[in-house]
Amino acid sequence: MRNKIPDFLLCTPKRAQDAGERGTLRPSYIEKGIGHLSEMITTGYLNVGQDSGKGFFQKLDPRVKVIFLIFFVIIVSLKTDILPEAAITLFTFLLVVSSRINIAQFYRRIAGLTFIFGFLVVFPSACNVVTPGEMILPIIHLSHPYEFLIYHIPEEIGLTRQGLDCVIMLSLRMMNSLAISLLVIYTTPFHRIIKALQVFRVPQALLLVITLSYKYIFIFVKTVESMYLARKSRLVGMARDDEARIWVAGRIAHMFRKSMSRYEEVFRAMVARGYAEEVKLSDIGELTATDRRSGGFFVLAGIFLLWL
Repeated sequence: MRNKIPDFLLCTPKRAQDAGERGTLRPSYIEKGIGHLSEMITTGYLNVGQDSGKGFFQKLDPRVKVIFLIFFVIIVSLKTDILPEAAITLFTFLLVVSSRINIAQFYRRIAGLTFIFGFLVVFPSACNVVTPGEMILPIIHLSHPYEFLIYHIPEEIGLTRQGLDCVIMLSLRMMNSLAISLLVIYTTPFHRIIKALQVFRVPQALLLVITLSYKYIFIFVKTVESMYLARKSRLVGMARDDEARIWVAGRIAHMFRKSMSRYEEVFRAMVARGYAEEVKLSDIGELTATDRRSGGFFVLAGIFLLWL
């Protein structure tokens, strides 16, 4: 029996080597941006509280973990030496290991954010132009020193020991703050963190607004991604710039109307279930003996790190 399938459906398209090759369909910057944003937010949402195994931190009451988070972030901010920050790093690493979290995935995220915001941003302060001190690595030799406004540019520019100490300390501070925050987020479902904030007398109406806003972020991102993919599936060739701007403006107006409609539906659903402008969150129970002992251990560890 003769094959009646067209040849162009049977052939496998070759991978384009040249980005400018004719016939190559490359994703636009909008598509890449929407895809990366959707992946980042969805991944972050799915990872919140998903490591709920039998690790040490997963068994603790969320109120203890929230107090631990605030207490140790304050300690990280107060310390100005490398040794205490390194000790906090080791202490946090032991907590991550005891909580049975995927160490490679956990610290991969921390390393990227620390490198960008904790190292690259403050690395210029390692030069003697910003932080004078003992020169350890000369970089540039000028013919003579310069005066620029309020800055003095020396004849020899390089890295100083005091500047490198400052960069290392700030990088450790950034890494420790991220590690402590992610440790709590990875081991605690979001709704339990919200309930634990009642310890600090946060108004329950504000907690409800935070919860609804948090959930709506992911609905919004998914809706935008679906609209863009629906348009792309119906588009042949490349759209003109004016058409793209009109489409974006129309989608913004559509999302605004859709959001207002969703707010009304949520409010009517809440009223139908007995909402009378008074928010009552369920209690999360009493602290167990393990929670009290763990809280005392964290307090002693924090005092030791403050003394160090």
